[in-house]
Amino acid sequence: MRIAVFGSGGVGGYFGGRLAQTGEEVIFIARGAHLAAMQAKGLLVESVLGNFTLQPVHATNDPRRVGPVDVVFVCVKAWQVSQAGVAMQPMVGPDTVVIPLENGVEAPDELAAVLETPGEPFRHVVGGLCRISSHVTEPGHICHVSIEPTIAFGRLDGKPDPRLEKLRQAFASAGVKAEIPGDIQAACWMKFVFIAAIGGLGAITRSPVGVFRALPETRQMLVQALEEIAAVGQAQHVALPSDAVQRTLTLIDKLPGNALPSMQRDLMSGKPSELEAQNGAVMRMGRAVGIPTPMNTFIYNSLLPLERLARGELEF
Repeated sequence: MRIAVFGSGGVGGYFGGRLAQTGEEVIFIARGAHLAAMQAKGLLVESVLGNFTLQPVHATNDPRRVGPVDVVFVCVKAWQVSQAGVAMQPMVGPDTVVIPLENGVEAPDELAAVLETPGEPFRHVVGGLCRISSHVTEPGHICHVSIEPTIAFGRLDGKPDPRLEKLRQAFASAGVKAEIPGDIQAACWMKFVFIAAIGGLGAITRSPVGVFRALPETRQMLVQALEEIAAVGQAQHVALPSDAVQRTLTLIDKLPGNALPSMQRDLMSGKPSELEAQNGAVMRMGRAVGIPTPMNTFIYNSLLPLERLARGELEF
């Protein structure tokens, strides 16, 4: 298969690297020092499942040089999705599948606004998610620190798609657990319930998961955030399981105690984060369907000064 990875950081670098290891033609779309390092010395992936290096690496900052591919993985930050959709158009042919691997739930609609024909069923964009804890430690170097890497994708209408089955088999050959859920929207929302809650609590408490899940006071905040996100999804007719909150709490309790969600890492480092796509999205969607979200609103409002400082919109 010919596969483009748009955004080659911790997520795209890892999953694209595993596919390239087994001989799939993977093109990494990157920029800046990370791109220069990959072009000069390859891509090093340091992983708890075994390290590997790709050399040479097919990497570029210009999608126009790539041409149509079978699959595009969208692995940019949430606020860059629409811009990425415009930039990737030269890589999207008649049968190309576009798979967002985002922490939020709005990416398919954002990509469809650019890549799909209005009023027609989605031809290119499907739902997708991944589970992994990984990041760029320095240009050309990805570090996978925890969580068994898992990827899932599926058509938003739930219909089978031979393109996706072929991709699932490619991941299986690469030793990566890949799934095609019957309801990819519900699967994406289950991840959203998880990631928005722990990202928000981690950022606001500035403590690792093991701390805020253990203290009764912050655990209650965590539970309330989870309940609000699940209620918003259910009000939007997402088929979340009735025990979605308890399932998510069980998952959180199994995380390494020193885990730091990506939104928390970004805000603590003074970088722009996915606050708008996570707790901000919960707040906006809650208003739209009439579901109160006081905890997520508190998290969003409390973190907004740091977010705007990171984006150069405030000084203090």
